[in-house]
Amino acid sequence: MQLFAPSGLVLAAALLLAPPLAAQGASDDAAPSDADFATANAALAVAPVFDGHNDVPIQLRERYDNQIADFDFADTSHTGQNGSEDGAMHTDLARLAQGKVGAQFWSVYVPSNPDEPEAVQQVLEQIDVTKRLIARYPDRLRLVTTADQVETAIAEGRVASLLGMEGGHAIGSSLAVLRQLFALGVRYMTLTHSANTPWADSATDDPAHDGLTPFGKDVVREMNRLGMLVDLSHVSEKTMMDALDVAQAPVIFSHSGARAIDGHPRNVPDSVLARLPENGGIVMVVALPAFLSEEVRQWSARRAGEEARLKALFQGQPDAVAAGLSEWETANPEPAATVSDMADHIDHIREIAGVEHIGIGGDFDGMRSGPVGFEDVRGYPALFAELARRGYSQAELEMIASRNALRVLREAEAHAARVRDMAPIETLIAPSAATE
Repeated sequence: MQLFAPSGLVLAAALLLAPPLAAQGASDDAAPSDADFATANAALAVAPVFDGHNDVPIQLRERYDNQIADFDFADTSHTGQNGSEDGAMHTDLARLAQGKVGAQFWSVYVPSNPDEPEAVQQVLEQIDVTKRLIARYPDRLRLVTTADQVETAIAEGRVASLLGMEGGHAIGSSLAVLRQLFALGVRYMTLTHSANTPWADSATDDPAHDGLTPFGKDVVREMNRLGMLVDLSHVSEKTMMDALDVAQAPVIFSHSGARAIDGHPRNVPDSVLARLPENGGIVMVVALPAFLSEEVRQWSARRAGEEARLKALFQGQPDAVAAGLSEWETANPEPAATVSDMADHIDHIREIAGVEHIGIGGDFDGMRSGPVGFEDVRGYPALFAELARRGYSQAELEMIASRNALRVLREAEAHAARVRDMAPIETLIAPSAATE
């Protein structure tokens, strides 16, 4: 059974069936109809969601110290405080099935850590716990490393499970470590997380390198040689541009939105979106509310400002700060991001880069909650029904759900095959950069 038709045929069908762009950007208050849900479900039946980013592994570390002998991944809905649903995990086997998830990049993330040897150890621990979790449910999950294996797992009714490494600090500024992590099954690396690495600038740190250093460019080249996807979520705009200048295979943004819709620096600017068609890469649109809604982002900034003001006024008085902040939140309730906001990002990326450069990267279990209507991994059909309401054809929905992501993975593999005789890059990071 072939779940994924050749991308050229899908694109041709999408272009024939798609309505004009002007008909697709209407983010009014209308709800998707039964026909819209039918279109969405038909698309997800043949092209289940291939999600770019899920943080279950760090939840296993933070909640259970990676001790998972008694952890039940069949149902995590009561993993909140004192066995409640409040603060519970977003992901489990039952909800993945409800959400029509067929393939998942599990993020083997560890927090940004200037102690690089420790970061390397920590990411190895996250790879270990993720593999142990997958192995415990062989009838529901399958560890995969190639596009063909993704297709096979989906055809078998199992969630194709891939490893994605979030944050280049985890390679310890060593191409040898990068190669060994690839050998362990890691199939993408996000070049930075929230802080700069010694060789790349992050979107949320003060610039230190003006993008990628020479060593950082060799990291991208070596990832291409291996067939590891270069993930540009979390990196600065200059780092994005430098990576696109160097990359010989499609890049991904595993969990990002469009900066023109929400100005958060974690989102992708139009200058970069415009370059994706030439590169072939994709933006896997995130579900984190502050990245989706400019109103939520502005509220978060005002709250941070109020918290800083209270801390300056009530130094050494945390209870007074907490009380003041609670009072401010009561007077200034947090606005809600919605599935419609997420669809707005997809509309914009489609307009600038094209539908073949869009995917989905929820970031579940890496945030407090998804948007209203998409609070956990059950929400994907609601998003696709909203896109159908906006006029996206079934062929386009299939591309966004998984065909685009599968194409990118396959093209990265094809590039690696073409350069298989190329020697491993042996560049060492400059000593001054390693000690900054």
